[in-house]
Amino acid sequence: HVQLVESGGGSVQDGGSLRLSCAVSGDTSSGYGYCMAWFRQAPGKEREGVARLWNGGGNPYYTNLVKGRFTVSQDSAKSTLYLEMNSLTPEDTATYYCAADVVKSPRSTTWSTNYLGQGTQLTVS
Repeated sequence: HVQLVESGGGSVQDGGSLRLSCAVSGDTSSGYGYCMAWFRQAPGKEREGVARLWNGGGNPYYTNLVKGRFTVSQDSAKSTLYLEMNSLTPEDTATYYCAADVVKSPRSTTWSTNYLGQGTQLTVS
């Protein structure tokens, strides 16, 4: 069982930056590893994938809305997932969720919320 706890949300000005963290507990090294991802959900909108990576390495994947502005990474112990966000706009305002799921083959990541954190709020104004 994997547990995810997000932190780092808050209020920032238009054009500002913020880093979110997700504390990961549980065995995410079994099999081919896990896909670790960030999702967000704005008021009145559906939840959408933002960025994801395979915790075994390789290049992350970003949705076009955040490509070039956001960076997803993990620490060497795979115990913390980060989302570095730059050039924030009010359209980035949302609750951000950390998510995880088993991958069926190396680097085979998809948008999945099999495990989902409780979320952290980002407000950009």
